[in-house]
Amino acid sequence: MALTKPALDPIACEPHTGTVYPEPYRSQVLPREKRRIGDALGLTKIGINRTTLPPGKVSSMRHWHTHEDEFVLVLEGEVVLCTDNGEQLLRAGDCAGFPAGSKEGHQLANRGTRPAVYLEVSNRDPADKAFYSDPSVDMAWDGSSRRITRRDGTDY
Repeated sequence: MALTKPALDPIACEPHTGTVYPEPYRSQVLPREKRRIGDALGLTKIGINRTTLPPGKVSSMRHWHTHEDEFVLVLEGEVVLCTDNGEQLLRAGDCAGFPAGSKEGHQLANRGTRPAVYLEVSNRDPADKAFYSDPSVDMAWDGSSRRITRRDGTDY
């Protein structure tokens, strides 16, 4: 039996495989797949993605947000949580949270041999900015313009 709103099967959501990242960062995250569950349910205050991360890929470059809390819950497989304080293996059922304004950069890396699936949940704040923790990553995110620039604000 098919579900009707307010319920849905996340797999029924259209998969999105793009990114705003320029190279050389784009190829490090793609072809990850995000299914925008929050959008499909009409949620406007929080974003929820069901993300599939293939082996050998990372969720993002290590980053932190000024105005958005982030939460991840691993549903299938395992990922390595990489933060300023080191690495931890997260398996199905494990979760992590990142408060807005905490300058601890974070990313998930799939170093396994099968895809990992996790939920990403965050509030949607147009004033948000994201900063990338590693000095070699010359990017910044501006939530008001929804674009990536270099650290100095110039376009790619």
